[in-house]
Amino acid sequence: LYDTRDAMGANAINTCVEAMTPLVEEMTGGRTNLRILSNLTDMRLATAQCTIPATQLAIKGGLDGKQVAKLIEEANAFAIVDPYRAATHNKGIMNGIDAVAIATGNDWRAIEAGSHAFAARDGRYTSLTQWSRNEDGDLTGRLHLPLAVGTVGGATKVHPAARAAIKILGNPGARRLAEIMAAVGLGQNLAAIRALAAEGIQRGHMRLHARQVALAAGASPEQAQEIANQLVAEGNIKEARAKEILNSVNNE
Repeated sequence: LYDTRDAMGANAINTCVEAMTPLVEEMTGGRTNLRILSNLTDMRLATAQCTIPATQLAIKGGLDGKQVAKLIEEANAFAIVDPYRAATHNKGIMNGIDAVAIATGNDWRAIEAGSHAFAARDGRYTSLTQWSRNEDGDLTGRLHLPLAVGTVGGATKVHPAARAAIKILGNPGARRLAEIMAAVGLGQNLAAIRALAAEGIQRGHMRLHARQVALAAGASPEQAQEIANQLVAEGNIKEARAKEILNSVNNE
């Protein structure tokens, strides 16, 4: 095993495996072909876990927390057994992890490849998270996945935005950064399946879409939210209607 410390380590590992070529050929009596690392880095695993009181999960004007916890548990169980659901479930996890990876100058494509391969390590693609209710009815969550990331080398130390992001995070080492990414992924997953199971994903998506429609109609950023709220309230999220509302606002 090679410990690359706070580097992601791709170049170091590739250099090592190329240097080992003569020895491997001598030991096996064969011929080496591919001399490169694997992005399934299952010796560099990160874990995030949490317990959330059911009272914190309640939907305002709707379901109570224990009902929401049950729905989240059921949604996760679906992702565990069904690969079609698991693909979308895990994509939501990676929405959060990829954002941190990009911000810190890490290779999000390598992380994606390793994570999805890890999700299929037992021969069937499944959920990367586990959500369940404990004996008190509170929600417990866990995310465990490979995250080979670095805080030295590559763009992390060169790109100004990456340096700023690392500083904002408290200048973590690679292990700590991987844990931060896992925590973000777990939180992102919770937000997504809570909205999906308890409210329906379109409600939140349509609010965001309405704001984009308002901006496309010519609204300023300050006007866009007010117009978006009216579009959602009317159930008529169309650019023509947004322009009518905008004209009315501008003529006041």
